[in-house]
Amino acid sequence: MIKMNFRKAATLGVLGIIFSIGCEAPQKEIAMPETDLSSENLIPMPSKIIATNSGFRLDQFTRIETSSDDESFQVVATYLTEKIAEKTGLRLETNAREVETTDPVIYLLQEENKQWLNEEAYILSIKKDSLILEVPTAKAAFRGIQTIRQLIPEISNDTLSEHSIWPISTGTIEDHPNFEYRGSMLDVARHFFSVEDVKKYIDLLAYYKINVLHLHLSDDQGWRIEIKSWPKLTEIGGSTEVGGEAGGFFTQEDYKEIVAYAKVRYMMIVPEIDMPGHTNAASVSYPFLDGTGKTPQLYQGTRVGFSTFNTRKDTVYSFIDDVVREISAISPGPYFHIGGDESHATSKADYLYFVNRVEKIVQKHGKQLIGWDEVAQADLDSSSIAQFWDSERNAKMAIQKGMKVILSPAKKTYLDMQYDTLSKHGLHWAAYIPVDTAYIWTPETYVEQIPKDMILGVEAPLWSETISNIEELEYLAFPRVIGYSELSWTLEENRDWENFRVRLANQTPFLDMMNVKYYPSPRIDWVKSNRAYKEILKD
Repeated sequence: MIKMNFRKAATLGVLGIIFSIGCEAPQKEIAMPETDLSSENLIPMPSKIIATNSGFRLDQFTRIETSSDDESFQVVATYLTEKIAEKTGLRLETNAREVETTDPVIYLLQEENKQWLNEEAYILSIKKDSLILEVPTAKAAFRGIQTIRQLIPEISNDTLSEHSIWPISTGTIEDHPNFEYRGSMLDVARHFFSVEDVKKYIDLLAYYKINVLHLHLSDDQGWRIEIKSWPKLTEIGGSTEVGGEAGGFFTQEDYKEIVAYAKVRYMMIVPEIDMPGHTNAASVSYPFLDGTGKTPQLYQGTRVGFSTFNTRKDTVYSFIDDVVREISAISPGPYFHIGGDESHATSKADYLYFVNRVEKIVQKHGKQLIGWDEVAQADLDSSSIAQFWDSERNAKMAIQKGMKVILSPAKKTYLDMQYDTLSKHGLHWAAYIPVDTAYIWTPETYVEQIPKDMILGVEAPLWSETISNIEELEYLAFPRVIGYSELSWTLEENRDWENFRVRLANQTPFLDMMNVKYYPSPRIDWVKSNRAYKEILKD
């Protein structure tokens, strides 16, 4: 029996030899079933799939190896081992010093010198004895292993050998994202969600290659992030929420924990402090901020547009400078979201003055400004970004100023909209958004006169007026956010509703494993979980 140091062999360029050396095998050769890679239920759909109709053997003898000494690749490999263990119970070794040359291997191979379309592109080559993921970066490796996770069968095939085997379809997948920015927003201001709730949402989004979680951290009903230089923001402003419930907030340590958790999953946290409107919670905490001329009171309703900062008072900008500084210091991503929507209590002149001045504060702290599409009316720098939710006119105005846009049209992407008239949660002021309506639109051409290269990406916001716990969050987000992942990642020519609805129907094993309380839309022929059926047979 031949043993070899895997990394040394790869460095010497004999990777192919490892998989072909003849030797005494630790077990008999196993005839793998013929499977079709192109018929797997992958979401988002990859750019290109070539099936070779055989099977890779994932079993207790499989090893995971990395070519790079970069610690980030080891972290990705460890993440994959943990996810394989959760799904199969297998505990695979990672970067073992010696491996049996006949054992199947999953190999994360960094190829920096290859001509890659972008830093998240990957090539997955699956043969009977090797599964090789070629990537330019650890970020791309993380995206690629989500595809590997989805290719692992729900239950093992116990007829092939004396030990359990999870056959993975062979072939080649070439893949890269359509848009750089692929996000969802979670409103923790109207109703607060815990660190653990946010972590679960991050895990679910990461599985579908979503790479941005935008946190709406302040609104009229609550201030949800600790600002050490202004402690009353959370002491007073964080004390309530819609409906008069207890509220809550993230300490800076909590927030850093979320950021670190997201970082391991190559997900960026975009913080939002909404202003100059949606600011009642801040003004209750520090009344000098208020620009309405009234005495602010804690607010537990859902009406919008009644609050504003005093946009002509210098101390307001000193306050904003402190807030942006403290949050930016613990937010490693490039963006800071200032909201800017529905500021009906602010005069047009005051609004434009405010946005222009706050942009300079954001830039001073090393961030790019993002704002809802109303901010495009101000004299902004081309590096700032408008998030289109309501006004196509504003979105086009942003493009004319050289700004990029994020697409979040309310009548297509707002996750807080009801599916239909029977939905238990949500609103319908923008539209009813059933699962097919959420998917059947084309971001690349949705707004006339906005070319694709000026679209940063797609984001699906989830406002929390009508939800107060993780189960209700999941009901509104899933399955629609799965469709938005495909609209963000998959090339337009590879998107098709009839094909997608079949793949979506087969997401139930993952959703059930993760205990997701999704809405079982009657427009989808949901596939029952084989895992549950197998447990019944055992009993």
